[in-house]
Amino acid sequence: MPSGRSGRPGRDFARTKEELAALLGPLLVAPDAVEAAREAHRRLAALDPPLRYRSVRLVLAGLPVEDEERARALARVLVRTGTGHLAVCTGLALLTRLGEPQDVPYLRTLGLLRTLARPVIHALDAIDRPAAAELELRGHEGAPVFRPLLAAVASGDRAAVRECLVALPGDLAPEAARRVAEAARLAELMVAVNGPVAVAGPDAGLVACAGRLLFRMTSQRDYRPEILSYPDAPYLYEAFARGAALLAPTLDHHALLLSAAQELRTGPAMLHDWGPGRREAALAELTAVLERPEWRAFPAYEGEETGVRRRLAWVRRTRAQVLRAPYGPAPTASPSGLSRLAIGICERDPDDPDTVEVRVLVDGLPVVPAYFGRGPANSPERLLDTGALWATGEPREVQLAEAYCTEGCCGALYVTVRRDGDQVVWSGWRSPVPPGGTRELPELRFEAAAYDAEVARARDDDSWMWPARRTARLIAAGLRERPDLLARWHVRFDWATTTFRDSDETLISLVYDADDGSVRQLLWRIAEDGTPPEDRAAAALRRPLTEDPRGYGR
Repeated sequence: MPSGRSGRPGRDFARTKEELAALLGPLLVAPDAVEAAREAHRRLAALDPPLRYRSVRLVLAGLPVEDEERARALARVLVRTGTGHLAVCTGLALLTRLGEPQDVPYLRTLGLLRTLARPVIHALDAIDRPAAAELELRGHEGAPVFRPLLAAVASGDRAAVRECLVALPGDLAPEAARRVAEAARLAELMVAVNGPVAVAGPDAGLVACAGRLLFRMTSQRDYRPEILSYPDAPYLYEAFARGAALLAPTLDHHALLLSAAQELRTGPAMLHDWGPGRREAALAELTAVLERPEWRAFPAYEGEETGVRRRLAWVRRTRAQVLRAPYGPAPTASPSGLSRLAIGICERDPDDPDTVEVRVLVDGLPVVPAYFGRGPANSPERLLDTGALWATGEPREVQLAEAYCTEGCCGALYVTVRRDGDQVVWSGWRSPVPPGGTRELPELRFEAAAYDAEVARARDDDSWMWPARRTARLIAAGLRERPDLLARWHVRFDWATTTFRDSDETLISLVYDADDGSVRQLLWRIAEDGTPPEDRAAAALRRPLTEDPRGYGR
């Protein structure tokens, strides 16, 4: 039996599910909710080892409820009169499924108790998301930053809410950004209609604020992008796209428009229920603004400060990608019934850097956030430069993504790629499964000719690269073509990329066997010196001819 942190025996989830179903099942249909609540208190208190709230919530989320009225009545008695923490949490978990607007005042009051705040937020999320967001922000580590906004929301003063939104810092954490948008009912503010009476429409400050919050929500440093937990995302993207013309063509605003366009073309935001043509229309409005003459002329920045220089270069590269035709074929299945593959490469705004990822779309939907959602997809160097996605008659398992923490912590997404006649098959998926859940991922089949063409196009597309990254690719290609350069020194090539903290620095990983039998890693750093990447790579590849690579770096 698993052991808990206290050293007491833990619980197997399957056993927990069975035990809780037997314990609560009869009580959910009991005609007397008060008596059922007393019995629930007694039974839950007698459990040994005791249950955790998370287990209760997961079990109750999938427990069949035959009589919703009676189950709801039990939940309300537990929540309003409960005296035990687990019993109250059980009522809250039931209200997550069965709650109604009349429950919100009670939940708001319970949420003032710190030990119940999280279960209350879960319940409110299902009934009144703005109320849940307010409670979340009040208990947030940066709560003082949100006090003026929360006071404005409580007063109902829409003008004050706008002012507070615009005054918020631009570097909010992803979840905080989502909660701000929810608490302020930002999508409604952007639409700017109050019943039949139109109110002042969004100004440039509010439009920019909406763009910043959407951008923060798309970060994958919280594993699952917060944008997927924001049901109003399509409405806010549409409102942002309609208001984009109000923005001046500054560097910050360029970055906001391009980041939104990236997400609408290949990002997790595509997974929302957009309805016919809405996402495409929002993307068209953004690109129409970017096509305007005043947006084509980049402002001059004196001094060429490093951060500004990198961001300007990113704007130019990303603009060229966004304004060209969409990646790959149309986002529908082919006439033959086979799936269609499209591949995009996404580099995030350097103002909030993240890894460069290969965004794989199948029939128009991004695979990694749909099937995994615990981190970004792997890099072009890993999926394209190594030929990992090429299909042969020999099945090969390919890692498409790894959890933001590490695979050893929260897993990775794998698929087996093989060629079957004139088709390419993706099957044998491996992905983490939530406790008590099942996950059957589909077998995907592609026309081999179209598949090969798309993989080759993505591999050969270097428009996303900056000089240091191009240097890394050239060095990696040279070392793969001539393994003898390192083999003579008993050293092996591992990978090549740029450093996260300094994207102008090329980083090469080499490995070798030490005398003590361990495997040592050597990090070889190559600084930006203004020379063309081809020259820098050629110089790097000449070094092993006369110099032991084990002396190159740390």
